[in-house]
Amino acid sequence: MELNRNGIIGQSTSLVDVFRILDKVAPTDSTVLVTGESGTGKELLVRALHANSRRADCPFVPINCGAIPKELLESELFGHEKGAFTHAIRSRPGRFELADGGTIFLDEIGEMDLSLQVKILRVLQEKEIERVGGTGCKKVDVRIVAATNRDLESEVMAGRFREDLYYRLNVIPLHLPPLRERGMDILILAQCFLERFCQKKNRPLLRLGEDTARVLLAYGWPGNVRELENFMERLSILVDGDYVQVDDLPAKIRDNVGPLDSLPPLPEGALGTPPAVAAPISPVTAPELVTTPAGTKLPDVGLRGEAVPSSAPAGGGQFVWPDLSVLEAQGINLKDFLEAVEFRLIDEALQRADGVKNQAAELLGIKRTTLIEKLKKKNG
Repeated sequence: MELNRNGIIGQSTSLVDVFRILDKVAPTDSTVLVTGESGTGKELLVRALHANSRRADCPFVPINCGAIPKELLESELFGHEKGAFTHAIRSRPGRFELADGGTIFLDEIGEMDLSLQVKILRVLQEKEIERVGGTGCKKVDVRIVAATNRDLESEVMAGRFREDLYYRLNVIPLHLPPLRERGMDILILAQCFLERFCQKKNRPLLRLGEDTARVLLAYGWPGNVRELENFMERLSILVDGDYVQVDDLPAKIRDNVGPLDSLPPLPEGALGTPPAVAAPISPVTAPELVTTPAGTKLPDVGLRGEAVPSSAPAGGGQFVWPDLSVLEAQGINLKDFLEAVEFRLIDEALQRADGVKNQAAELLGIKRTTLIEKLKKKNG
């Protein structure tokens, strides 16, 4: 069955990895800990987790542990009996009881007081809760999903978060990358938000100008997707023309990214224009050799398995795997050959992305952290 993304938009490698884990863990009842900076969309991801679970037809109950005073949070979570405290004029079920059979989402669990962490740990271990002022326990069948923008390992070391609870929650870790590491997802989200807000306001659809798109890609988005969404709503109100130009952007963003002529060019097709068709590869009679950082010389193998100059563009034609004669002719092994191919593709991606590692990683279909590790290996 196709994964229900619950409105999460994007196609970056890092987000695809998140969906891959989500697809595997959603049908289970395993506890999940979602981490990520504020504004990355952690609640949206947790709702997608619930929507793809066997509990999808049962309640989804969120609670922000950082927004409720600690003296009231216990009652909100576990409920209370009549007379348990002042103003407790009647018995009241808590969020765990309301979520029975479904999923409870403990957002910002890193803000929870240590005394309450002990009680959450008991729920995880015993699957039962006790109301404030109650005398007995009540069994609950809930899936617990927690989220935080804090580094819980550091919080454990500092004594602000229980180590045993951390390991109970961190059965399946899911990390949402910040928007600045999602490459072209920035433009996909920006245009999607613009379209939505323009429709709501019954105005013609706004488009991003090419230079504007370059600025948006270069900006760090400290508030992540939430900041981008709010900014697109502002533009849908204030921009008069059909395109969002650089002058329409606030000085805060323009100053942050620096001069426009210092920004990398926009990748082909970034704003929906079809990519240019590459020229076909022409065979050559004498193979030109490329040199790997280790000094190994290899023939530059084209899409048809022919040796081509290192300056030749990648192009059409059916791919044919190079055979062992390539290795034998140069007296090299498989490891050296694969490294040479990998390093050349990395170099090409970095050239096309003007050295911007996020965009290069997107072109290669790998994570930015993976690219950095490969560069360290290459330059080591």
